Amino acid sequence: MIIRSTAFPLAVLIGSLLLVSACNAAPPAASGTASPPAGTATAAPAENRLPLVKVHKDPNCGCCGGWAEHMQAAGFPVEIHDSGDMLAVKQRLGIGEGMYSCHTSEIDGYVVEGHVPADAIRKLLAERPQARGLVLPGMPIGSPGMESPDGYRQPFTVGLLQMDGSVRAFSQHP
Repeated sequence: MIIRSTAFPLAVLIGSLLLVSACNAAPPAASGTASPPAGTATAAPAENRLPLVKVHKDPNCGCCGGWAEHMQAAGFPVEIHDSGDMLAVKQRLGIGEGMYSCHTSEIDGYVVEGHVPADAIRKLLAERPQARGLVLPGMPIGSPGMESPDGYRQPFTVGLLQMDGSVRAFSQHP
C-alpha cells in the first residue's frame, strides 16, 4: 500500500538534512590503540583473509571514516572511493530510496548500505544467502562510526536486501 501525504516530502527533506549534517561532523577520536611496530606482520594467513571492503562515500563525510576504521579493526582490508554523486552509486548497486544511509560498500559480491556492524557482515559472508546484501537505513546512534560520547546506543535492525528489492530482518543490535 502506498501512502501519500504532504508530510512525507518534509520528512524526507529533514532526514536528508540530518544525514548531511552528521556526515559533515568530524570523525570520532581514535580509541587510543597503538599501531603495531614497523616491520610487524599484520596480515592474516591467506586461508583466513577477509575480502576487500570498497567504501563509496562523499568526500566531506566524517562518520564514514569511523565505519571504515571499525571494519579495519575487525580485520577487513578497506579501500575508500570518494564520490561526488552518491545517488548514482546507490542506484547502480540497487539500493532503494527508503534504504539510504551515508555510504555504500561492496564486499565480495554483496552490497552493504550504511553503518552495518562487522559481525553482521561476517554472518552474511559465512551464510552466503542469495541476496543483494545488507542495509541499515539512516545512521543509528551507537552503530559503528556513529558512537555517542556518553555510550548511548539506539537499537537497530540490519536488513537483508533480497534479489527482488524487498528487505527482511537479518540481525538485531540492542
